[in-house]
Amino acid sequence: MNRRELISLLLGLILGAAAGVMYSWVINPLSYNETTPASLRQVYREEYFLLTALSYAKTGELPRAQERLATFAEMDISSELGRLAQLSLSEDQPVAEARALAQLAAALSGFSAPVPTAVTATPTSQPTERAALTPLPSSTTAPNATRTPTATPGAPFVLLSSDTICRPDLMEPLLMVYVEDAFGDPVPGVEVRVLWDSGQDHFYTGLKPELGPGYGDFAMTPGVVYQVELVDGEYPVSSLETGVCTDDLDQPYAGSIELIFQQPSP
Repeated sequence: MNRRELISLLLGLILGAAAGVMYSWVINPLSYNETTPASLRQVYREEYFLLTALSYAKTGELPRAQERLATFAEMDISSELGRLAQLSLSEDQPVAEARALAQLAAALSGFSAPVPTAVTATPTSQPTERAALTPLPSSTTAPNATRTPTATPGAPFVLLSSDTICRPDLMEPLLMVYVEDAFGDPVPGVEVRVLWDSGQDHFYTGLKPELGPGYGDFAMTPGVVYQVELVDGEYPVSSLETGVCTDDLDQPYAGSIELIFQQPSP
């Protein structure tokens, strides 16, 4: 192939590519008709979830939110919303966004936390276990139209009980917080602050809907003393440390701490 033929070939390729771009972008561009939100790219899909959650937080219309999310039938929407809520917190996004995502995740999950039997706010000397830490089965039907658990305006949360939880299957000791309203129903979206000598952190209830909409947790470090307070709580809970537990071989390990907060009856 001589030089003239090579130049002609390259020119033909360039003109062909230009013609193809002109046809596909200008003359007959690709258009989407009757598509669904499920076809969105991941970044736009997450934005769609956030907008749906913010709308639900403002209106409280759960059927409308379910309708908007119905096209994502193959996804575990509650878990995805919880993941996005935790991601929002880690990226220091507005608190209202994380709270809205957590509230919608809890509402869609249809879970209800067990009613506590303890009535004392003093840590017990005998470790106990709480079955609620085991994930509940996923609901296959839409939740019934019942009262949405929310905090009673003006009524601060008070500590109902504090217990040591021995769970050798846990990878690390946890500070497990359950929050209930005056009717004993779990409340999602409640901010919990954790403070210790060298730092502080916070989390929200409802970010792990598989464990209950009023549940939230924080990984504890053995030997560190913590203080816990709810933003809408009556007073902080101080002097919290990992408990002392023993396994089947009588080997000691750090136990978790369970705190149950509830609003007083109106």
